Amino acid sequence: MTINDTQDEIIAEFSDFDDWMDRYQLLIDLGSEQQPLDERYKTDQNLIEGCQSRVWLQADDVDGRLVFRAESDALIVKGIVALLVRVLSGHTPDEILSADLYFIDRIGLREHLSPTRSNGLLAMVKQMRMYALAFKAKEGK
Repeated sequence: MTINDTQDEIIAEFSDFDDWMDRYQLLIDLGSEQQPLDERYKTDQNLIEGCQSRVWLQADDVDGRLVFRAESDALIVKGIVALLVRVLSGHTPDEILSADLYFIDRIGLREHLSPTRSNGLLAMVKQMRMYALAFKAKEGK
């Protein structure tokens, strides 16, 4: 499944709900369904700078594809990072770096987040792209 296929799937899931309270509940549910991050990955090195909540992001190279795992101590943020992991995990660094993450605006996420959560979302995306850049640079050696 491509990044855009996954984004379209998410847009369809969120379009089932008109009310933003229902969409927040969907985010919380998505975060709750996510596998907890192994304690050994909850390190300062994996903490994302710029998030008000604590968000840990682990990236591993599996056969040339990045596999992300993440967790947050805040329910809605946990759902947001679960969406990002769902969209970007399992793809090559090039696919991640060239991805247009249009689902964020299409589901109305950016406009319904507080400024601090919005900054956190941008920080999560930036960190995932930084991992992709680092893995790509490592491949080139």
